[in-house]
Amino acid sequence: MAKNEIVKAGTFNLLTLSGDLADAVAEEMDGLGTLSFDRVKIPAGGGISFELPGEDEDNPESSPTLTGVILDHHAVNAWWRDPFSGGNAQPDCSSIDGKKGVMRETGEVWDCSACRYNQFGSDGRGKACKNMHRLYILREANPVPIVLPLPPSSLKAFRDYIGKKIILKGFRCFQVITKITLKKEKNADDIVYSRAVFTFQDALTPEQQQQVEGMRAMVKAQRQQIDIAEDYTPASGSAAADAPAAPAAPAAGPDGFMNIPEGDEGELPFN
Repeated sequence: MAKNEIVKAGTFNLLTLSGDLADAVAEEMDGLGTLSFDRVKIPAGGGISFELPGEDEDNPESSPTLTGVILDHHAVNAWWRDPFSGGNAQPDCSSIDGKKGVMRETGEVWDCSACRYNQFGSDGRGKACKNMHRLYILREANPVPIVLPLPPSSLKAFRDYIGKKIILKGFRCFQVITKITLKKEKNADDIVYSRAVFTFQDALTPEQQQQVEGMRAMVKAQRQQIDIAEDYTPASGSAAADAPAAPAAPAAGPDGFMNIPEGDEGELPFN
């Protein structure tokens, strides 16, 4: 598919886990758990192609576009007491909704909006707590959703897309086909990064909208089981256990987005 080609609902092959396929999956996966969602990340260093899972796990596919139905999306927060360098190190505190964080060792619940590690300046210029936003996307001819974690540098673009291109047109994100591409940007420190660009393609037909309802329910039932540590790609910044007091972070709106000051998205130290 060409980068500028518009995908129409009438040509979009929407495949969901329903009917005979759902029965087959249930039978074959009996005793094995649920189907896992593949994860796609926005590349570092200004890359403009997504790395998608292929038939061979050692040879992923590269694509300049990611097109599908956004079944669900929500904020995700993660804080590591020691600097996070990747791997499977679980965060010391995490939140699956960006509002209530749970300490891993004690089970104590914290209000993310009031937590000192979730304030701008608690980790240098940015936050010690890493704020991300997770998207679940159902691609064409594939009944298993993929997970796309959005870094802070792409949140404004996604917020504007949902607010101006989806809601104001009378739709919800799961009722339309969305195309995602990548744009190379540079922050105030001349660090190159990749920012997601969202484009409305077409509204799903009423029949297709009914099809995705079951998939949305499946995503909501499984999203808390998906490893938060894999959402975050570490950069130069790290969480400090003795982070100093900092100004209050912008409050999150009812949609779960932090109101990051205009023009500051690209200056955050993690992409």
